[in-house]
Amino acid sequence: MFGIYLKRELGRRKKAALVIALGLALGIALVITVDSVSAGMAQAQDKVLKSLYGLGTDMTVTKARTAPAAGGSGGRDFSFDAKSGGSSTQSSDRVTTQGGQTLKSALVTEIAGEKGVASAVGALSLNVTKVDGSFTQGTAKSSGGGSTGGPGGGTGSTGRPQVQGGGANFDVNSYSVVGVDVVHQSLGPLSAMKITSGRTFTSAQTGAKAAVVSASYAKEKKYKIGSTFKVSGTKVTVIGVATPDSGESDTDVFVPLKVAQTLGGAKNQVTTVYVKATDSQRISAVKKAITADIPGTTVTTSADLASTVSGSLSTASDLATSVGTWLSVAVLAAAFLVAALLTSSAVSRRVREFGTLKALGWPSRNVTRQVVGESMVNGLIGGALGIALGVGAAWAVTAISPKLTAQLGSTGGAGGMGGGPGGGGPGQQASRNTMEIALSAPVSLTTIALAVGLAVTGGLIAGAMGGWRASRMRPADALRSVS
Repeated sequence: MFGIYLKRELGRRKKAALVIALGLALGIALVITVDSVSAGMAQAQDKVLKSLYGLGTDMTVTKARTAPAAGGSGGRDFSFDAKSGGSSTQSSDRVTTQGGQTLKSALVTEIAGEKGVASAVGALSLNVTKVDGSFTQGTAKSSGGGSTGGPGGGTGSTGRPQVQGGGANFDVNSYSVVGVDVVHQSLGPLSAMKITSGRTFTSAQTGAKAAVVSASYAKEKKYKIGSTFKVSGTKVTVIGVATPDSGESDTDVFVPLKVAQTLGGAKNQVTTVYVKATDSQRISAVKKAITADIPGTTVTTSADLASTVSGSLSTASDLATSVGTWLSVAVLAAAFLVAALLTSSAVSRRVREFGTLKALGWPSRNVTRQVVGESMVNGLIGGALGIALGVGAAWAVTAISPKLTAQLGSTGGAGGMGGGPGGGGPGQQASRNTMEIALSAPVSLTTIALAVGLAVTGGLIAGAMGGWRASRMRPADALRSVS
């Protein structure tokens, strides 16, 4: 009886039922869209952090670079030995550590032994500046036209000599090199890279003169597997080409840690320690412990790094989490209120119907159940429509894949923000690290479950108000409504 009556009444009031269902559907669709976009923002931010931080890295440990001593110079110098006669080809490499002051390699083991630390590896970031070209010696001539044979020649017969011709032509090539722990590559800068050609290092290649180069650097220098080049006089062989998981790589060349330490004259030293915690809930405690046990170091967590992300990604994320959330709540509340009012209004127009049913012996609970049942069906229909609209909107966002930019800046703390794959440490490198991320809007089962819950809630709220009003009707109301 209940089912037959329910079906008949919904069929008679198709327009009213559709209006209530559509109101709920729009609110639920907006909630799904905002939730999915927010999830896409979180994924985009994770990609940004992984590309700089390294997959699985919870925090990094660095040390601020000390200021140069009084009278000292922090500039770069190059020494050449220009030879007399003709032109002379010159080449000089300057290899410097970057990303802060170096740390002793023994600290990696000390940090790995801290309570709450699952693993820790060290990396050494270097900057290589290569200057090569040639000097061409000029010729000294007197004002009378007689050649003196060189800048140190005689004065000739009529006047003071003048140097003519000569000069220098040099190319400057600067690139970054990062020494990685080849035994533990799942943590650290190389973990954020995907090998697209060749292979990565084996655990036995701790001292091998081999290199994995970024795809962009390989294209620029036309390197391929088996190509060789020199770094400060040391010949290395390209064994692999890697592409970052997202964005652009700030590192041009990866070499084994021991090789990098030799190139940089930094034996048993690292610039960055990458740390993975045993539990995400213990990251804060581990940070405090490392800071207390190893004075002078700067410990930067992924949360610290996330707070420095700016650009359109940050703006869109703020809109999705604040404006979008409040807009969803407001629209959903309005949809629930409209559904409740329409249901209550529909009940007021059914005075004769409900009054007659009570006169025939229907108890109030049956009348209430009838109204709540109709509202629940409207809510479920609205939920189905809302899920369809919300999933469709999320799919459209994913299909369009709007591009968002993310810029990583310094936290402003001493020592920067830990070492990123760029080798300079985000304190130096991140300020110029801009990435472009494609936004997606994944819809999870949790979001679908939330939509179903909202549909049921909307139906219950509307049914509760309408049922309460219907239960208060008396058979006499039906008789008075008869004209």
